[in-house]
Amino acid sequence: MIVNDIKASFQKGSMLTRLIYINLFLFVAIEVIKVVLFLFNLTSVNINDFIGLPAHFQTLLYKPWTILTYMFVHNGFIHLIVNILWLFFGGRIFLKYLSHKQLVSTYVLGGLVGGMFFILSYNFFPVFEPSLPVSVALGSSASVLAILVGIASYVPNYHVDLTFIGRVKLKYIAILTVVLDLILIPKGNSGGHIAHLGGAFYGYFFASQLKRGNDFSKGLDSFMDWLVSQFNNEPTMKTVYKRPKTDDQWRESKAQQQNDINLILDKIAKSGYDSLNKKEKDTLFKESKK
Repeated sequence: MIVNDIKASFQKGSMLTRLIYINLFLFVAIEVIKVVLFLFNLTSVNINDFIGLPAHFQTLLYKPWTILTYMFVHNGFIHLIVNILWLFFGGRIFLKYLSHKQLVSTYVLGGLVGGMFFILSYNFFPVFEPSLPVSVALGSSASVLAILVGIASYVPNYHVDLTFIGRVKLKYIAILTVVLDLILIPKGNSGGHIAHLGGAFYGYFFASQLKRGNDFSKGLDSFMDWLVSQFNNEPTMKTVYKRPKTDDQWRESKAQQQNDINLILDKIAKSGYDSLNKKEKDTLFKESKK
């Protein structure tokens, strides 16, 4: 079944694969909810009000979870696909040099910093005052840009082969992306572009500190490990340490194993493989795997 295939792919996939699946699943789930609301004539209910990050401080106090949810949901299919492609592009390079846990931490912390840039800018700059009460941020762009700028800052001279252009250093792609976000602020989606810059800032900060030996992802990693452990009810297995064998004991054991194999092979030669019992077959199978 398709569901089982997706489940297996999610469980066996990398953290990059899982992040992509989470974004895809939430988009589909939210779109299905919108269809249900439409069928029951509840179009006045705006689901984005429950999952989007509000710029207004007072509204945010009643919806604190949105500082996390906003970075996993998208307002439209094109928005989703563009972010997933950038996530896939930057995430693959990221995992060549850094860990899966660092990828997730950069995604989440980049999104948090991007969200704070969005909120602070809308409450500070006068130009946003008229739209402050109704402005909401949605999308993983800040998180994705944190990953892209983070790895570009960590390995700036990494080369990427671009169609029609050729080999380009990763740092130039990151710089161009940041510059575009900056100059596009007055052109529309101002809050989105500002959030992107927040994510980019965290990505650069994370990579520059990591080069100095300071891994700012460890705090979130420890918290996530603790959180997972709260849902893991499996008992802790006790580790038993065996005394290592001496050289004489090891040679004696090896000789005994070889003798057992020789006896099994002699039995096969005389009576065939079917004459072996289960224990003998298991012994032969284990030996063939060595």
